[in-house]
Amino acid sequence: MGRTDRYMLSQLMVLFGFFALVLVSIYWINRAVILFDTLIGDGQSVAVFLEFSMLSLPAVIGLVLPLASFAAAVQLTNRMSNESELVVMQATGFSPWRMARPVAIFGIVVALLGAILTNALIPTSSQQLKLREKEISQNMTAKLLKDGVFLHPTRGVTFYIRNIAENGTLEDMFLSDNRDSERRMTYTAKQAYLTRSENGPRMVMVDGMTQALDRATNRLSVTYFQDFVYDVSGFLTDDAKIDPSRDFLSTWDMLTRTAEMAELARDSEGEILEAAHKRINDPILCLVTALLGFSALIAGGFSRFGSGTYVLLSIVLIIVLMIIQSAVKDPARANAALWWLTYLPSVAGLAMIGVLLSFASGYFRRAPKPEAGV
Repeated sequence: MGRTDRYMLSQLMVLFGFFALVLVSIYWINRAVILFDTLIGDGQSVAVFLEFSMLSLPAVIGLVLPLASFAAAVQLTNRMSNESELVVMQATGFSPWRMARPVAIFGIVVALLGAILTNALIPTSSQQLKLREKEISQNMTAKLLKDGVFLHPTRGVTFYIRNIAENGTLEDMFLSDNRDSERRMTYTAKQAYLTRSENGPRMVMVDGMTQALDRATNRLSVTYFQDFVYDVSGFLTDDAKIDPSRDFLSTWDMLTRTAEMAELARDSEGEILEAAHKRINDPILCLVTALLGFSALIAGGFSRFGSGTYVLLSIVLIIVLMIIQSAVKDPARANAALWWLTYLPSVAGLAMIGVLLSFASGYFRRAPKPEAGV
């Protein structure tokens, strides 16, 4: 690389680091507030909160990489234009295509970073995050086995035990289930036991009563029973394993063993292929957004009034790419044969870059008419 390329590349990396830090901080703070309210509110320690925050960080970084690369390219090009550096470069014989070379190198570096994130770090962190959530959920079920305290293991459910015997028997149990919008169920029993089954944990109630309140008619139905089995798998878990998800499956496996991965994750083949190709396309978008931000401003040339109009144009073009990306998601998931639609935003972005750089090079401008008599 020449001195000019190294200069632009160094400036781009500095600006990229700044914008990436700002954007990651904004996204991370929003998520951290939700995590703090959920985890600390449930009695978890600050260490658990920090662990969850760190595990969610790779996904946040992968989300902001295209925006950070775009912002860095726009900021540098705008500054170099205002300080007439671009004019000097063009005067020395640099074409718009040649000036785009350090931006392309910068985009490739960011794309490689994005590829590592989307195909390695993000799936691994997502899997670990799900596993820790499962472990936390298991720890939360231990709170259900506290005597003398009214507990709320999930929204709409109230649970109370007067005493827990040494053999594990729950004595004088009360359970109110208010999750059904049509009726409210209340269970009381002199004794109860927690057991395991193939379909999850169950509670066996002995010598008790069920009260069902119909909300529409306000009619109360009472049923006495000798023994009754209640499914508590909705708010109790006893399995440390996590269900496979396309969020943390291997990209290679999703591309080469699509049908098997779809069955494993309980998704359609279209959803698996769309997720796999999106992991490939997202890093490419980092290169596209960087070049698009540079091309939109270089196409405007030098202006004494600044590059505000072309900055706005670059933002509009990025929004168009985001709209395309959102529009192709559902068709690609619905039909596995349309996986190639996932790359449409990158193809459209490269086409825009080609048009803008060609315009900046004068390919679409009419040659001046010769003067009469010449």
